[in-house]
Parts: sequence; structure tokens; C-alpha cells
Amino acid sequence: MRIIPDSELIINDDGSVFHLHLKPEQLSDKIIMMGDPARVALTASFFDEIECEVQSREFRTITGKYKGKHITAISHGIGPDNMDIVLTELDALANVDFETREVKREFRQLTMVRVGTSGGLQPHCPIGSYVVAQKSIGFDGVLNYYAGRNNVTLQDFEEAFKTYVQWNPQHCSPYVVEASQELVNRIGHDMIKGVTISAIGFYGPQGRYVRLPLANPDLNSKIESFQFNGDVITNYEMESAPLAGLSRLMGHQAMTVCTIIANRIAGDSNSNYKGSVEELIKTVLERI
Repeated sequence: MRIIPDSELIINDDGSVFHLHLKPEQLSDKIIMMGDPARVALTASFFDEIECEVQSREFRTITGKYKGKHITAISHGIGPDNMDIVLTELDALANVDFETREVKREFRQLTMVRVGTSGGLQPHCPIGSYVVAQKSIGFDGVLNYYAGRNNVTLQDFEEAFKTYVQWNPQHCSPYVVEASQELVNRIGHDMIKGVTISAIGFYGPQGRYVRLPLANPDLNSKIESFQFNGDVITNYEMESAPLAGLSRLMGHQAMTVCTIIANRIAGDSNSNYKGSVEELIKTVLERI
């Protein structure tokens, strides 16, 4: 049995994992994730009981009970690099013995639902609608650093996409991965299902032109018109693909659902989207 070196998994002096500052006993099997730490407090405001609250950098965690269900709400911050940190440390909390530094013999599966905000790319994804990332395209490259990547990705989809949009070889090679179908059916059965892009940034990587000109100014128009086996790309965000991909590699269940706060085709947005997110959080709490 491999003993994981201190340099590979850093455990703090108090027995908590390095970035999240969580201890194994503070983690539930059901996890609701969000980028904004303030949304963790919003989620926990619906709990009947709070067991613990931990804050470290942008990572805020509250574990408690909602209608008898044991739930952890956690913020992951912005971006796919943060998802690599959060997923690895959550999996370690569940499946590594912190005393012996060995992988536990009995696997503990986590169920993770990310609640986010997103920009719509299709007319049928208006502002205020909820879009489930049934499939995700990762522009971030995170999954490409792990063995077994090809076992959990849709490579025919990847190749068709790269060919159609004339993918710039200077970018990270995109990967395509499916969310947990069981979660999609249970939580998103009455929501829009689509293909979500996880970009590696908010401005240029999502085709936004402020002052710096874009290297590929026509990429978004190609993305909007791309189709593969009936699937179209519905929205942009920054975390669904690494969440789905790493979860599949680790054996967990995961999905992302976003409320649309901007429509890139119409060119409009809604900066006052708190109510929409709050209703989505309530729905996920009921269905997780």
C-alpha cells in the first residue's frame, strides 16, 4: 500500500487538509458547491442545524442538516485551478487515512452539485433560466494532467469540436466529459440540459474584448453554431468541466447547474441575480 508523502498531500498541524482547513469528520457525503463564499452562508441559512463552519482563503465551508439530510456547503472560488485543489482535497478527506497516509480500503463516494452563474449562448437560454451541464467542454486543460483522461472523455466530440472551430494549437487541448446522469435526472429533470464550456478566464478566454484585442475574435460565433449529434453549446462558465472530469476519475457523482445572468447573443445581462440564485439553491437542497 502506497504511503502518500507529506509533499503530495499536506496535512496541517491540527489534522486538517492544507487549503480547505477541513478535517475528515467535518465533511458530509452530500456537497453543494459554489464560487462565492457569501453563497455558502446563504445556503446554510436554510439549514435546520449547523455543525461546523470553517474559513480559509476563498474556501468557506459550513456543514449541517437540512430536513434530516447531512449536507456540506463549500465555496471553491473562481476558476478551474481552484477546482483541482478542492476536488483533490475533498476526495482525500473522504478516502485517505490521515494517520497512516494510505488510501482507505473502503471507498466513500461523494455527491457534489455545483450551483453557479453563467452566460447563455443560445436563444433558448434566456436570462433567469437554469441550465444543467449535461456535458462540459474544458478549455482549461486540468484533466489532461491525469492518467485515465481518455477513459472518461468523449473523444469523438472533442475531435469534431476542434475541427469545426479550427482550434488554436496554442490553447490547451479541450476535453469533453459528461456529468452524473443520475444527478442530471434527479436535480435537473425540469431544467434546460446542455453543453457547458468551462473557460480558463472570464475576459479574453470567453471572447470578451475590453482593451486587449482577441487572438481568435470569431471563436464564439463558431462555438454558437457548432452541433454534434444534436447537442449545441448552451453556456459559458469556468468550473463545470474539471468538476465533472475529476469526479469521474475519482469515482464520485457530480454535476453543475447555473442560472443564466447574461445572454451573449442578445448582449444583455442582469447584475441583480441574487433571487434567481437563491431559488436555485433551495431547489438543489430539496433534490440532492
